[in-house]
Amino acid sequence: MNSLFERLLSTPEVMESLSDRHFVQAMLRFEAALARAQASVGLIPQAAAQSIVGTCKVELFDVLKLVREAGSARCAVIPLVKSLRETVGLFNPEAERYVHFACGEQDLADTALALITRDALDLIKTDLDRVVTTLLKLAAAHADDPMLARAALQPASVTTFGLKCAQWSAPLQRAQQRLRMATDNALSVQLGGRVGTQAEMQGKGPLVTAMVATELKLKAPAMPWLTQRDEWVALGCELALMVGSLSKIAGDMALMAQFEVDELAANVDATQVVLAAGQRVPQQMATLLGSLAQEHEGGLGSWQAALTEWPALLMSTHGAMRAMAQALAKLQVHPLRMRSHLEACRAGAATREEAAWFAPSLAQHAAEMTQRHLQTALAPQPDVLAA
Repeated sequence: MNSLFERLLSTPEVMESLSDRHFVQAMLRFEAALARAQASVGLIPQAAAQSIVGTCKVELFDVLKLVREAGSARCAVIPLVKSLRETVGLFNPEAERYVHFACGEQDLADTALALITRDALDLIKTDLDRVVTTLLKLAAAHADDPMLARAALQPASVTTFGLKCAQWSAPLQRAQQRLRMATDNALSVQLGGRVGTQAEMQGKGPLVTAMVATELKLKAPAMPWLTQRDEWVALGCELALMVGSLSKIAGDMALMAQFEVDELAANVDATQVVLAAGQRVPQQMATLLGSLAQEHEGGLGSWQAALTEWPALLMSTHGAMRAMAQALAKLQVHPLRMRSHLEACRAGAATREEAAWFAPSLAQHAAEMTQRHLQTALAPQPDVLAA
């Protein structure tokens, strides 16, 4: 997760949130919460739970060794569970057998992944808010600045740069609302998916799940979602849609910043990061969609493929969002150049009717549309989740 190649298109913050150490720490948080909950309902002794909780500290474990062993075991969690049992047994041999009690490897991995995903999403949402805020400010500042609208890369008619910014912002504003809902639906505790765990829970599985969810501030699902990955993949789709929307903006900015166009002065390095993410994310999303097809109550390879692509999707998304936020913060707009292109098209028109297509006065309609969008965007929004 921390390779030189990933750093080219991501950010240090999101890579840290998805680091091996952070994932191990998330697994230990889950194991501690599980032990506390099981002890509370009488499934394991309180003394055993205290020993387990006291040992669930990431500084007690050799993370690099666990990563190497995970590669050999072809499983991200088996070495951690083995090491946790051994460490607990050193201090309380009687508690060793209660480590990871009534819990499957995928329960541990999925819940830990939900925890580190939440941290990554917080970073994405922060920069998404920055991008939307900047676009709305640009829309307000340039609502009346006329420019060429273009279709098939050719002059089409008249718009304003303010309306262009409003149109850039609109899908991202919708993404803000959908992302909140998708996050709440997807970030759930996974527990009880493995065959036999429900029997070991002695009918107390739902209560234990609810207690773990409360402690970890995750959703308590109606049932294990081991092979029901739709909400998880839907969250991924929202991230992919955002990257697609960012790619549209970056592409427009790059075209407008070309030397011979010069309507904008934009950060080329930032726009190319966004455009690179736009090429990678559809492939990452395709893997997640393919992982929905799992055999019976547990698939072969689908979960592992998705587990590998998920952090890459989060890193691509935040890399693109941060790059766009930085590009917009330093964007220079050249309204006079925009107007000169309009005048050139108008002067070069063959007929009076064609010249009328490029009259700057037509920008009034675009300015009115921009103002309506701003009024809606800046008005208090209803709570989508409550609704």
